[in-house]
Amino acid sequence: MSQTLNGNPWPALPYAGWRETYETLHRWSQIVGKTRLALEPMVNHWWEVPFYLSARGFTTSAMPYGGAGLVEIEFDFIDHQLTFRTSEGARQSMALTSRSVADFYKEYREILASLGVGAKIWPVPVELPDALPFLDDQIHATYDPVMAERFWRVLIQVDRVFKIFRGRYVGKVSPVHLFWGAMDLAVSRFSGRTAPPHPGGMPNVGDWVMREGYSHEVSSAGFWPGAEALPEPVIYSYVYPTPEGFGDAPVRPAAAYYHQQMGEFVLPYEAVRTAPDPEAAILDFLQSTYEAAANTAGWDRKALERAETE
Repeated sequence: MSQTLNGNPWPALPYAGWRETYETLHRWSQIVGKTRLALEPMVNHWWEVPFYLSARGFTTSAMPYGGAGLVEIEFDFIDHQLTFRTSEGARQSMALTSRSVADFYKEYREILASLGVGAKIWPVPVELPDALPFLDDQIHATYDPVMAERFWRVLIQVDRVFKIFRGRYVGKVSPVHLFWGAMDLAVSRFSGRTAPPHPGGMPNVGDWVMREGYSHEVSSAGFWPGAEALPEPVIYSYVYPTPEGFGDAPVRPAAAYYHQQMGEFVLPYEAVRTAPDPEAAILDFLQSTYEAAANTAGWDRKALERAETE
């Protein structure tokens, strides 16, 4: 068993304890994620761009390149490597260790070129307040392998619970996937109705990107590691467009609350991991916040939800 767990499948993940590693890993993941964006055909709501959990970390899954081949890139948080594999049998890797974003980006592009993977990417962070180009970023250069693995171990548990919740819906629902823009593991349910154009306003993201992502009414939930404005990991839940009364709806468990600035319900991860039954706490939060969204927005719940069976 990993030393990061100490027998606990829900380890602590204090924001302050790994902030610098998180900020570096976030930017590394955007570099890899932008490669997937470049190689994959467009899918509604940008579902072609996220990562997926794997048995060693998270992965792009197999991506087409060169007209006939596949390439997969995986963050391995056991051996702490970024691994490249192709359908032609090629395999390369680069170390996940304390190194600048600029150094990571340079070696990453060299490996892609050696594998014959041509991917034109915009070399600037998105959904972050700073727009420091990757090649100029000597600031973010920290990697704590223990905390990076711990983050992944938390995602394993959350991914498992989110998939249970996902299976209870017969309407349109997203996969459980890790969006590298905000570094959040998310799952979304849709009413089937179109939504008004999203107003945009995300840092360093075109408004047209947000309008594609929110083209239809959606109740979305996820796990987010936090930021300076909310310096702790949380499970979140929001609805777009936000109906009147949503933020005042009763939700569970008791530790959940409506964050006015973010416009969504949040459940601190610390309250989850210390709960008698963390899985039940998350499912209770997901169900009650979805009900708040569906009821205040007038969704056809009978048609969209799977009937409970014994």
